[in-house]
Amino acid sequence: MVEELVREFVPEALAADLDFSGLQRVNPKFHSGRRSGRRRESDVIWRLPTREDTDIYLYLLIEFQSRNDGWMAVRTQIYQGLLWQQIIAERRLKAGARLPPLLLLVLYNGVKRWKAATDIRQLIALPPNSPLWPWQPQVRYYLLDMGACHRDELTRRTSVAALLFRLEQPSSSEELKELVDEVVGWFRQHPDYDDLRQLFTELVRRAFIELGETGPIPEDLLEMKTNLEGLGKTWKRQWLAEGKAEGELEGKAAALVWLLAERFGTVTPSLHERISGANLVTLERWFKRAIAAPDLPSVFAQPR
Repeated sequence: MVEELVREFVPEALAADLDFSGLQRVNPKFHSGRRSGRRRESDVIWRLPTREDTDIYLYLLIEFQSRNDGWMAVRTQIYQGLLWQQIIAERRLKAGARLPPLLLLVLYNGVKRWKAATDIRQLIALPPNSPLWPWQPQVRYYLLDMGACHRDELTRRTSVAALLFRLEQPSSSEELKELVDEVVGWFRQHPDYDDLRQLFTELVRRAFIELGETGPIPEDLLEMKTNLEGLGKTWKRQWLAEGKAEGELEGKAAALVWLLAERFGTVTPSLHERISGANLVTLERWFKRAIAAPDLPSVFAQPR
């Protein structure tokens, strides 16, 4: 999946000279100096040779983020320095030796779009014409914001990396059902990827929870697919039953309140009043949003 991630979502110029057949996982042994001996077990680092010179390896650092971090560029500088220190120590490099190139990818799956600086120079308080600029750090990272990728473009791709990005975007029960079908189909064609299957199983489980599934969620992708069909039917039955019982407008308002309570907890009196005063078109729009929205404010957000 690392190869597909780079090939499909990093510009071709960054991946053109890389030999993915030599891709190797690196065990990080980062220490942040004497004040802390804590090892960064969560870092994901790979190295791979270049086609032009097999003695030159690119080190690829992948940092997973679920929320915006305004100091990510500073952390990037620290990670790169620590990795180079590890390489110097392990290879016993002598003065004058050249360091391997690095590329740090930030893989972000948050709901809001990433706004933090990707270049550390954007964080330094100097005027553009300052003579101090030549002595400032020049560190940057490459951002992969999963939610910023257009859904239609991802749908046209068949790679497992594209499936990963699609699972990280909010979906309705029907969209998630189709996506799980594709995930199951991919793993049927690639039965030996057990670790990757576990990752996707957990992502699908999380998608179930975001859709409001409160009961026990199966551990198997095929069983999840069956549960997903039932979840969508339950919402539709609730919508129709409430409509028949209380009249179309009142019933759909009641069904929306029920769905919001199931997904996000108690619905406030002021929100009850807002829902009760909405017209049918607005209620239907809110109901569709409520199925996949990551939080309550997203249901009622004004379109941009």
